[in-house]
Amino acid sequence: MNRPARYAEVALDMPMAHALSYRIPSSLQGRVAAGQRVLVPLRGASTIGCVVRLTATSRIRGIKPIRQLIDDQPIVSADLLQLSEWIARTYCASHGEALFAMLPGPLRRGRRPPPAVAAEGAEMSRASPSEPRVPPLALTAQQTAAVQRLRETLTAGRHEVFLLHGVTGSGKTEVYLHAIQQLLAQGGDSIVLVPEIALTPQTLERFTSRFGAAQVAVLHSHLRTSQRLAEWSRIAHGLAHVVIGARSALFAPVRQLGLIVLDEEQENTYKQEDTPRYHAREAAIERARLAGAAVILGSATPSLEAYSRAQEGRYTLLTLTERIDRQPMPVVELVDLRRLPSRGGRPVLSPPLETALEHTLADRQQAILFLNRRGFSTFIQCRGCGTVARCPRCQVSLTFHQAANQLVCHHCRHCEPVPNICPSCRGRYVRFRGTGTQRVENELARRFPAARIARMDTDTMRPRDSHEIVLTRFRRREVDILVGTQMVAKGHDFPQVTLIGVVNADTALHLPDFRAAERTFDLLTQVAGRAGRGTLPGRVIVQTALADHPAIVHASHHDYDGFYREELRHRRALKLPPVAALAQLTIRARVEDHARTAADMLLRQLQAVRRPAAILLGPSPSPLYRLRGQYRWQIMLSARTLEQLLARLAPVRALRRIGRARLTIDVDPWSPW
Repeated sequence: MNRPARYAEVALDMPMAHALSYRIPSSLQGRVAAGQRVLVPLRGASTIGCVVRLTATSRIRGIKPIRQLIDDQPIVSADLLQLSEWIARTYCASHGEALFAMLPGPLRRGRRPPPAVAAEGAEMSRASPSEPRVPPLALTAQQTAAVQRLRETLTAGRHEVFLLHGVTGSGKTEVYLHAIQQLLAQGGDSIVLVPEIALTPQTLERFTSRFGAAQVAVLHSHLRTSQRLAEWSRIAHGLAHVVIGARSALFAPVRQLGLIVLDEEQENTYKQEDTPRYHAREAAIERARLAGAAVILGSATPSLEAYSRAQEGRYTLLTLTERIDRQPMPVVELVDLRRLPSRGGRPVLSPPLETALEHTLADRQQAILFLNRRGFSTFIQCRGCGTVARCPRCQVSLTFHQAANQLVCHHCRHCEPVPNICPSCRGRYVRFRGTGTQRVENELARRFPAARIARMDTDTMRPRDSHEIVLTRFRRREVDILVGTQMVAKGHDFPQVTLIGVVNADTALHLPDFRAAERTFDLLTQVAGRAGRGTLPGRVIVQTALADHPAIVHASHHDYDGFYREELRHRRALKLPPVAALAQLTIRARVEDHARTAADMLLRQLQAVRRPAAILLGPSPSPLYRLRGQYRWQIMLSARTLEQLLARLAPVRALRRIGRARLTIDVDPWSPW
């Protein structure tokens, strides 16, 4: 006979090695369940926690009682509780940190979910999920083969991971739509992740036009609090069955999960930068495994991790090698900046790009100019002594923003006025060096005064709904030239765009990042894929000072396989992902000696564990040695498998402080900073 539960293990949203035990008071007997939030005492105050399991007995004496039950019913399902444990174990976080990361902000703070309300204007009911509002498009032979293979798995209801490798414009989204239609007909739920919030309106429009507003919910950080909670509640109550959103939409409380789609799975935005530092691709595969669901990883430029697993047979590879209606891939021209006349510095627009823009505007077509650097000038420098204006809190140069006439640090947001004289030599000759998106916009306005120009970067996209407003204007052809950072590079489908200009292809190649070549190849291939998606052919002009770099050469030929083989050889030689598992341990302190001393202490702790075998590199100064007023050292740990890596990290995985310094552990790091 089962004994009644008298104690609850409660996970708190803080760095704790384990959940804490609390007594269930008699007033709450029989009402407490795993997945409910509770108010519990901690250090003389009350804090919010989530029940993760119930027990009949406890060896601990003097256990304090739960003070209050916040939820009448569990708001975290059993599979999400299991997933939170996996995330905590894999990414060196506490169970509570992983669990609360799954909830919208207001729910983390104790707010109750609102009652579920059907979507405004929704007409489609669950009783007829298989009736699309807009008929499906006719499929190509390759799309048909991919859809048929997906249907077999969805009908069987088994867990399987698919890598849908399709060139830009090959119709990957239509494959997603057919798979989701199949699942809706079976009574299942789907989650669709996109890498950029800017892509959400376009994706949402396609999905709601196919399935109706009643079936589709959207989750991302740019929603108002009330909207986010309302959508979350609709999903939790089974009123929406297709969830679209950015990274955190992975944790949507769907009831009958059958499919997770990661569009542009190679994107670094799927990696969480704060604790818990999970990767949405890996977490999605684990959630799908727990639910017995399928996963589709879609990309024209798959990550080396995903493609190598497909080559090994761990994922099922589906390929789309041709564009819809056999449209040709755009012609890519490389402009070697080293060969241009250098009088007065390199031009923002090379002669070939400027001429191509003239023709595009004359033909009443549209163009996109891509540069992955915002601001006007990337740094200012004294012509006399060479001094560069730097952030007082970070080891970086300040970027000039012309609109505000300020120098800005893009890491800590420190701002200061533009100096009239050099602070070092008192000289009055200051040069504005480097090019950002603001300068490109200004140069276009000067050269093409009649052109309608819009800019998309972090500076212009801060107002709510700004992504959707600009993209809608561009789609309606109210904008001739769209200038932007990587926001404009991925996933967009504009049939009248015939010209893509890459202002500087080399920005990522100079970073101390082993994924620099992969990021460059991906960006160039993706942004090139925005051209020629309609009836007119596309043209891409790439300005570069590294025209012979393998990433740029392979991207110009749309040659993913050639790039993959060459890059994988380098990774194997250096024992880097995907052939090994990697962790980055960063130690930071406001006093330089404290950081270095703590790094040495950490190294000794890691060296004390001899098995399993691993490679230790460091300690060494981080690429950004000083950031937000703190000095930083790092140690890199590499092992053959993830399990071996986590075993070597076991002695330090719960540490957050070493001496007078703080420690962060990033498993599978995607940023060198």
